[in-house]
Amino acid sequence: MKVVHVAAGIIVRGQQVFISKRSSAQHQGDKWEFPGGKVESGESVLEALTRELKEEVNLDVINAQAFHQLEFDYGDKIVQLDFYLVDKFEGVGKGLEGQQTAWVNMSELADYNFPAANQVIVEMLMTQFA
Repeated sequence: MKVVHVAAGIIVRGQQVFISKRSSAQHQGDKWEFPGGKVESGESVLEALTRELKEEVNLDVINAQAFHQLEFDYGDKIVQLDFYLVDKFEGVGKGLEGQQTAWVNMSELADYNFPAANQVIVEMLMTQFA
């Protein structure tokens, strides 16, 4: 089975977190996610996260720390996710690939439709930042 390694950024500003919506054509399309992308060969997770956040949402990572790792089997592929908490960054977050983005209150994360693999992260954030 195909294994995909993904770096995702939990971009925090006070009690808010930055999320983006996947395009309908993507795997898990039309669901909200923590921005990020695939880790390329020869690249560290932090390097991938920094590159992806710049490419996708125009943010430069200043400080990020490992938050949680998980593996999720979607049936057609296994996704290995490395989540980093990004609490210092430069730039104004915006969807550079046409995707919808939003700053949302941590307490409202459950109101957004996330992929199943992200549910544990949503719960952790709502508990930790409550």
